[in-house]
Amino acid sequence: MVEIVQIIGLAMVVTVVGAVIKQLKPELALQLSILAGVTIFILVMDKIRLVIDLLQKLAEQANISSYYLFIILKIMGIAYLAEFGCQICRDAGENALATKIEIAAKVFVVILGIPIIVAIMETMMKLLA
Repeated sequence: MVEIVQIIGLAMVVTVVGAVIKQLKPELALQLSILAGVTIFILVMDKIRLVIDLLQKLAEQANISSYYLFIILKIMGIAYLAEFGCQICRDAGENALATKIEIAAKVFVVILGIPIIVAIMETMMKLLA
């Protein structure tokens, strides 16, 4: 609970300072926003690590290959990084570029998901045979 309050506090301070700086130097305000975003991402990394560890334990208990878990974690990473990149682009007024990032992320997710789809299809074929 304390961590989210700190993150929100940081975001509020950066928002207010950024609004003031934006009047004087808009490019500096964007850099401040990016720095705050990276800082927040770093602060959240510990929590992400906890989730990854929990998923690994659950996968071991369910006898699921770590290969598939690794793919799912990569997909989640792509989704979060793409969202972060899109928001930075949108903050800079580059909506078209943000859309291109979204499309690229979706393509990578589909490519990464192919082994999982194949495994599901093979399992279904075995069940039907």
